[in-house]
Amino acid sequence: MTTSLPIRTATTEIISNDTPILAYLAEPGGEGPFPAVVVVQEVFGVNAHIRAVADRFARAGYVAIAPHIYHRQAPGFEVGYAQAELELGRKYKVGTRADELLSDVQAAVALLHSKANVKANGVGCIGFCFGGHVAYLAATLPAIKATASFYGAGITSLTPGGGEPTLTRTREIAGTLYGFFGSKDPLIPLEEVDQIKAELAKQDVPHQVFIYEGAGHGFFCDQRDSYHPQAADAAWRQVMQLFKETL
Repeated sequence: MTTSLPIRTATTEIISNDTPILAYLAEPGGEGPFPAVVVVQEVFGVNAHIRAVADRFARAGYVAIAPHIYHRQAPGFEVGYAQAELELGRKYKVGTRADELLSDVQAAVALLHSKANVKANGVGCIGFCFGGHVAYLAATLPAIKATASFYGAGITSLTPGGGEPTLTRTREIAGTLYGFFGSKDPLIPLEEVDQIKAELAKQDVPHQVFIYEGAGHGFFCDQRDSYHPQAADAAWRQVMQLFKETL
């Protein structure tokens, strides 16, 4: 699939349980129809990096939408990567709930399916950091055919807003899930990665789990000190293959 299509971008609005939420939309030029992907932010919001990921998908021939999942607490939130900004993002993360996050992703899917340039079949989902956890959660939605979950901490131990860990919902995943982790991630011990792999296998979820030697948390983001270009490039190739085969 080409990676050089002209694109157009816009800020749009989705309606999640009667709540208006902003979202960033990136589309390839041309009429389509194109496959579509929901991009779920890190704790830093729908910032320049997340918009760049959506743009990258659009250049590769996908309609991509990134909902502002902190919108109820901090409309339009986006920050950089300083420690104080990280702490602020984590504060808003604690204020999220699984049911609201699922509603947000479903609302993003509904907007995609309302567009004439989007294929009528299922949608992909990709998330990073906290968004990696949210993407694993969103994989349980019937409309999500393929999920790329990047270093989502806490999948084995909690769910946003409280309740049984998100891992216990693995049996609800009907599509394919790829997980991406770094061997040096201080937030996600490899024992937890093994638990995720075991549960995906136990529930017969089509999956692959990739562990990149020497990579830490946030290795995909070229604006973070933890950026690992080799791991990021290898992971992107796997994402492109996953979505090419399933969407």
